[in-house]
Amino acid sequence: MLRYGRIGVGLTTLALLTGLAAAPGSAAAPRSATPAPFANNVLTYPTPGGTAVAVNDVIRASLRAGTNATFYSSASGTTGVKCAASTFSAKVLSNPAAPGTATESLTAQSFTNCTTNVIGTTGVQSVTVQNLPYATSVTSAGVVKISGTATAPIQSTVVLNSLLGAITCVYRTSTNSLTGTATNANNSITFTNQTLTKFSGPSLCFGTAYFSAAYSPVQDSSKGNAPVYVN
Repeated sequence: MLRYGRIGVGLTTLALLTGLAAAPGSAAAPRSATPAPFANNVLTYPTPGGTAVAVNDVIRASLRAGTNATFYSSASGTTGVKCAASTFSAKVLSNPAAPGTATESLTAQSFTNCTTNVIGTTGVQSVTVQNLPYATSVTSAGVVKISGTATAPIQSTVVLNSLLGAITCVYRTSTNSLTGTATNANNSITFTNQTLTKFSGPSLCFGTAYFSAAYSPVQDSSKGNAPVYVN
């Protein structure tokens, strides 16, 4: 349920979400003694310590080339659903001075070109992230957090084909949140083994889904797809 799943987010991406490219402890360019205007915000483009990303700008990202978004039945296994394409879109709500926490609204996240190797299933009809938008935050340390609410929890629905017809699996997170890491080195947001729990569905829907995805490059689509950095 990130760009910040459809099996629980964010799935999200999913997600997940959300999001922006940042870098905890990454090799960001050193700040000058006399910073340029707007150089000290949490989110900047097109360089670390560059121009502040503006409120209402839209940040987007797709999966890093050659990778998949995965929803596996175990943290170390390869059984489950994987999607060759996923994107997210988030609107910037605040971008304060660094160090600090920027906020966004994750407004869209999609998962397509998905396949399954779950025994008893023959294909994937859809992976859908529900209850958007989700609140999203990005800290100067590169921590990306996507949060739902009591009335609009983080939820993803996976519809699978089976020998007996279509089955619907609904997943939610136990904490109503997903956490990822933003890294400046490759303008990425990465979600690793984010746990989603089956909310409803037949026995073919495994009880726990582990969501992983890497989105890169993260870009400000309102500024000509300039790369976004976290400071």
